[in-house]
Amino acid sequence: MKTRLIFSLLSLSLLSCGEDKMPKPTGHLSLEYPPAKYMKFSNSCGFDFDKNELAEVKATSNCGLEIHYPKMKATVYLTYKPVQNNLEKLLIDAQKLTYEHAIKANDIAEQPYINSNSKVYGMFYQVGGNAATNAQFYATDSTKNFITASMYFYSKPNFDSILPAADYIKNDMKQIIESIKWK
Repeated sequence: MKTRLIFSLLSLSLLSCGEDKMPKPTGHLSLEYPPAKYMKFSNSCGFDFDKNELAEVKATSNCGLEIHYPKMKATVYLTYKPVQNNLEKLLIDAQKLTYEHAIKANDIAEQPYINSNSKVYGMFYQVGGNAATNAQFYATDSTKNFITASMYFYSKPNFDSILPAADYIKNDMKQIIESIKWK
């Protein structure tokens, strides 16, 4: 009986041996968005542009716009100002707005934008790190119109977790600046 018990325990221990159980690695959230489809957006102000069909536009005061991305919980705030012998001040204010994020930003990359045919001149800023905004731009025709735009999420900035959505919206913002047509 003792032999049988030892043999059973030994057999059971040999059969139970197998691959060591390993804990599962930490999963990462995979966010995928449909390819952007753009359509012309017109308003009664001094400009038109292409917007993503997924975005919802809400007009605010003084020709400002809020471009909402409900699924990504983000908004691009677009501000319009007429140029009235104040271009230098508008440029300084736009640059100051961007560099206020330097405290939290890892880096700020500037990308000049020039489209002589459409008379659109500006600067696109990519803000890296846990700053409140990940992208901003300004655009002007240097004589009548001036636009600034900033992207904000509805949550505390965490660069790693919002990166897919930030990249998606950043591409939309590039499409906006590249498609601006002054009236």
